[in-house]
Amino acid sequence: MNHIPAEVLQMAQRGPAWAEWVKALAGVRRDVLAQWQLTPDGDPTDGFCSLVIPVRTAEGQEAMLKLAFPDEESEHEALALAQWEGAAAVRLLTADPHRRALLLERLEPRDLGELWDIEACQIVGGLYGSLHRPASPQYRRLTACVDRWTAELAALPRSAPLPRRLVEQAVSLGRSFVADAESDGTLIHSDLHYANVMARAGNWVAIDPKPLSGDPHYEIAPMLWNRLHELSGRMRDGISQRFFTLVDAAALDEERARDWVVVRMLHNALWRLQDPPGAR
Repeated sequence: MNHIPAEVLQMAQRGPAWAEWVKALAGVRRDVLAQWQLTPDGDPTDGFCSLVIPVRTAEGQEAMLKLAFPDEESEHEALALAQWEGAAAVRLLTADPHRRALLLERLEPRDLGELWDIEACQIVGGLYGSLHRPASPQYRRLTACVDRWTAELAALPRSAPLPRRLVEQAVSLGRSFVADAESDGTLIHSDLHYANVMARAGNWVAIDPKPLSGDPHYEIAPMLWNRLHELSGRMRDGISQRFFTLVDAAALDEERARDWVVVRMLHNALWRLQDPPGAR
C-alpha cells in the first residue's frame, strides 16, 4: 500500500521536470498524509499525470488523495471543483494547490467506458449544463491558449504531414474564435470523456478537469476521439452519431461545435508532430 506504482516512476522519463516531480513524490505523499491525518486504504493507482491513493480520514471517511504533476492544464483544478461543489463533479474535501494535492470523495470504480458510446454521449451531454457556469477571472482563457496554438499551427511548413486544406481551415477558424467574445467566459471542463466520468450512487459525475474560461462548444471533441477502435468499419457514421447525440443533449449550436472539433483535432495533430511518441 505504501509503494509508488511503477507506472508513476516511469513518468520521470518524460523529461527533467517530470523527473524532479517523481523524485519528490514520496516526500510529498508522506507529508500530506501526515498533515491531513490520512491513512492509506488500498493500493495506489495512477492517472496520466498523477498518483492517486485510496485513504481514510481521521474520522474514518473513505476518500482519494490525488497528487498531480504541476502542469499548466491542472493549475485551477481545485478552484473548479470547489466552484462545482459536488454538483455533476467529484466532491472536493480539501486542497493544497501549491503542492497539487487534492483530497476527493471516493467514487465507485466504474466509468463510462462500460456503456454503449451513444448512451455515454447522452450522459456527458447532460453533464455540460451543470458544469458550465460563469468563469471567474482566475481561470486561463481559452482564447489565449488558442491564439498561441493557432500561431504554431500556422507556422508549420507546407511539407508537414497534414492535409494543408485542414491546416488552413483550422488556422482561419482559430483566429475567428480568438476574436469572438463568446469564446471566453464560461467555466468548461475541457477534457470530458468516457474515463473522466465516474459513478456516484447511481449517478455520473466528472473528474480530472482541465478547467478554462472558454466556450461550451469546445467540450465536444474528446468524446469523439476516444474509443475509436469501436468504430472500425463505420468511422464516419459512428463519429457523426456521437457528435449529434452530444449536440442535441446539450442544446449546442451544431456549426460552432463542428468548427471547434476541427480546431481541436488539428491542434492535437500539431502536438503529435512537436512531440512524437518515443521522442524522449
